[in-house]
Amino acid sequence: MSELSRVQERLNVQFSNVSLLQRALTHRSYLNEHPEHTLEDNERLEFLGDAVLDFVAGAWLYDRFPQMDEGRLTRLRAGLVRTETLASFALRYRLSEALLLGKGEDDSGGRERQKNLCGAFEAVIGALYLDQGMSAVRTFVEPLLGPALADMLARDAEKDAKSLLQEWSQATLGETPAYRTVESVGPDHARQFTVEVLIGNIVCGVGTGLSKQGAAQDAAQRALAAIEAGEVVFEGR
Repeated sequence: MSELSRVQERLNVQFSNVSLLQRALTHRSYLNEHPEHTLEDNERLEFLGDAVLDFVAGAWLYDRFPQMDEGRLTRLRAGLVRTETLASFALRYRLSEALLLGKGEDDSGGRERQKNLCGAFEAVIGALYLDQGMSAVRTFVEPLLGPALADMLARDAEKDAKSLLQEWSQATLGETPAYRTVESVGPDHARQFTVEVLIGNIVCGVGTGLSKQGAAQDAAQRALAAIEAGEVVFEGR
């Protein structure tokens, strides 16, 4: 059985145009060392697959969570299509075994590099879209999203509110939250701090605590709740 046949067997997908799958698994470094290779590298398919995955993950979340606001949906979609998640999908189907890499890239650990794995998975999705259309992509991708989302939410539950707010803000707005101490009252042994968190110039939450860190965590938690409830609105969002 050829390597491409084994890949299709693992994917449980049969390509009509197998050359699309071969291109999806061809890294630029391979072409640099094999100019006689007739196919182009996988970067254009990677670009296409990235856009298709954004749509499929977004539509899946939209249908699955009809009451969830846009900000939360955006953060979850960013987690589902991030490099680490897509690289894990590539590992599941052992795409690294079929990647065509240049010797230097291969010898330096290119088959385990998350960027290459993510790119290969995106390219395979781009190839599948061209070969069989959006319906086939959704049939293939959607069963992967449920377990990935469950794992992501479990890991999110272990993160602190400041980390979650920063992830959401950077993914959605391209901004990093800033924290500002606005008040400190009481004796040294029982001082209470008030901290506000800003995204851009908007105060999103105000928290209190017996330390600046505790107050900042409280402010971040209140900001997340306010954003999910639609009580904080960002221009252009």
